[in-house]
Amino acid sequence: MNDAFSNKRVLVVGGAGFVGSNLVRVLLETSPEVEVVVIDNLLSSERENLPSDPRVELRVGSIADDAVLAGVDDSFDYVFHLACFHGNQSSIHDPLADHQNNLLTTLKLFERLKRDHPRLERIVYAGAGCAAAKKTYGDPVATKEDAPLSLEQDSPYSISKLVGEFYAVYFHKQHELPVVRARFQNVFGPGEVLGAGQWRGTPATVWRNVTPTFVYKALHGEVLPLHNEGDSSRDFIFVRDLCRGLIACALRGQPGEAYNLASGKEHTIRQLAEHIVELTGSEAGFELLPRRTWDTSGRRYGCPEKSKQELGFTAEVSLREGLEQTVAWTRANLDRIEACVAKHAEQLRASQVVG
Repeated sequence: MNDAFSNKRVLVVGGAGFVGSNLVRVLLETSPEVEVVVIDNLLSSERENLPSDPRVELRVGSIADDAVLAGVDDSFDYVFHLACFHGNQSSIHDPLADHQNNLLTTLKLFERLKRDHPRLERIVYAGAGCAAAKKTYGDPVATKEDAPLSLEQDSPYSISKLVGEFYAVYFHKQHELPVVRARFQNVFGPGEVLGAGQWRGTPATVWRNVTPTFVYKALHGEVLPLHNEGDSSRDFIFVRDLCRGLIACALRGQPGEAYNLASGKEHTIRQLAEHIVELTGSEAGFELLPRRTWDTSGRRYGCPEKSKQELGFTAEVSLREGLEQTVAWTRANLDRIEACVAKHAEQLRASQVVG
């Protein structure tokens, strides 16, 4: 990593979350002179996610809060906008909360940044590859950045992420805001704490992503639930690779453009589960379940060619290697994860009884 962030001031909105806290660590590795300000309302994150480092300042609150937003002055060189209402199932349960935390945050931040910010070099907006991908259970084609966008989306989360991209393009064209759109695929790796943050009304508060859920359940000898019998597929990208991609977007991305941060490889959920069972030594096996009624995005993966050619970015960590690191990290941090799961236990039991 070069020292491109030497003497730079960086804002990471949503920086205490899984991806954000990993990005903060990578930024700190780039230069001893970098300064990082994190704004996070701790809705799906914990203070403990962030490293204890004098170069990091945490401001607790939502970027949609006018008082917090007023603190975003003209001292920043780069802004990474990663805040979101995670994820599909929570947004289906509470579309208004999704709007408040996914879309209003984006609009208000862009409105603030369109004013005179002479130092601002790039804003990197976290988009969602799932929103751009074709909805299919047939053979998928790698989704390119210029693929047609469908009006038929599976969740308010996908809708708000796409509208966020629309605003990014609008503010770039109308106000010359230097926004680069980074489309995430399925991110996994160390640092994702199940149950981090506040209760949001559904079991998805805890079981929010497939990889940490499977690792946790496998380590506890629990059966792994395979919706659509595990035949659905995703493009899994290791979190450190994704952070390198975000930095590449900030340093070399063309404002107004979108870039896939993808491995370019398709893996089924069953393949993911088989790797995790082997790495954890679990003997509990799988439970084959039907498709989830809301999910029409059966198989998908992203095309990495544009990012490779224009950003010089290529994902380096394989699914197997990344899972080895994720399992090891989870074993080492089980007490911390258990504490986050436990704080939602009563609400979780009640919601499962109702369901």
